[in-house]
Amino acid sequence: MKIETPGDFWNDYELVDSGHFEKLERFGRYYMSRPEPKALWDKTLSEAEWNRRIHVAFRPGAGFGKAGKEDSGTWDRRRKMEDQWLIRYRGSQEGLDFTLRLGLTAFKHVGVFPEQAPNWEYIYRNTLDLVKGNAAQGRPKPKVLNLFAYTGAASLAAKAAGADVTHLDSVRQVVTWARNNMELSRLDNIRWVVEDALKFAGREAKRGNTYQGIILDPPAYGHGPDGEKWKLDECLYEIMKCVGAILAPQDSFMVLNLYSNGYSAMLGETVVRQAFGLPQDCPGLECGELVLRDSFGKNLPLSIFVRLRR
Repeated sequence: MKIETPGDFWNDYELVDSGHFEKLERFGRYYMSRPEPKALWDKTLSEAEWNRRIHVAFRPGAGFGKAGKEDSGTWDRRRKMEDQWLIRYRGSQEGLDFTLRLGLTAFKHVGVFPEQAPNWEYIYRNTLDLVKGNAAQGRPKPKVLNLFAYTGAASLAAKAAGADVTHLDSVRQVVTWARNNMELSRLDNIRWVVEDALKFAGREAKRGNTYQGIILDPPAYGHGPDGEKWKLDECLYEIMKCVGAILAPQDSFMVLNLYSNGYSAMLGETVVRQAFGLPQDCPGLECGELVLRDSFGKNLPLSIFVRLRR
C-alpha cells in the first residue's frame, strides 16, 4: 500500500499546522482555518499564532456532520481578503500546469482538494503515455471520462496531457466553475455533462462506448440534476461494475478516490478487483492513502485511492 503527499514544489498550497480537530492552510496568499475531524492530536502552534495568521475561519453550522449537511456552516472573516482568488498548480512533470479559481462556498470547501495532487500527477503521466502510444499507432487521442468531477483539476490534468476529456458532475454551477478553470488554464474543448454519474455510465455501457481513462471521486451521498438521491454504500459496487464495462480492456487506466465512510484502501482495492474481475496477481493495480503533511511533520490522512493501469 502506498502513502502519497503533494510535492514540496507546489508553492501555492501549504498545510501549516493541524490539531484539535482543525487544520491551518495557506492557499496562495491567504490563510484559513477549517474543521478537520481526523486531526486528533494537539496543535503545534499556539492559538495566538493561528489567530495571527488567519484571514478567514470556517464555523460549522447546526447540521454539520449530518447527511446532506456534512460541511455546512459560515465563514468568519478576520482580515481583508478577496471573495475569489487564483492559485496555480505547476506539477513535477513538464506541461502539467493549470490554474484554479478558489472561493468561499456555503460549505467548508474552497474549490480544490489539495491532497489530490498525487492523483493529478498519475493522471497526467498515464494520459501522456496513452497519447504517445495512440499517435505511434495512428489512433485518435485517448478519451478520458471524469465522473463526480467537481471543479475539474483532474480534468485539466488529463486535458493538459492531450486527451479528449469528458467532465461530468450533477451540479450545473460546479460545471460552470470547472469551465472557468479550463479557460483560466488556457485549455479548451473539454466536453461538459450535467448528469447523474451512474445513469451516464450505464447508458455508455449499453451503447458500447469505452474510455481509455476513467476518474471518479464519489461523495458519501449524491444528488442527480433532477433530485435523485443515492448513498455511496448502496451503489459503489454497481458504479464500479459500470466503470469496468466502459474502461477499455487494454491501454487504459482508472483512478478511484474515496473520502467517506471510513473506507480502507484494501476495501477499495477489493471492490475494484471484484467489479473488474481482476486476478489476485494484477501488477497494474495499486492502492493507498493520500496524505497532507503539515510543516511540523504531522501526517493527516484524508482519502484513499485505487488505481489500475493495463
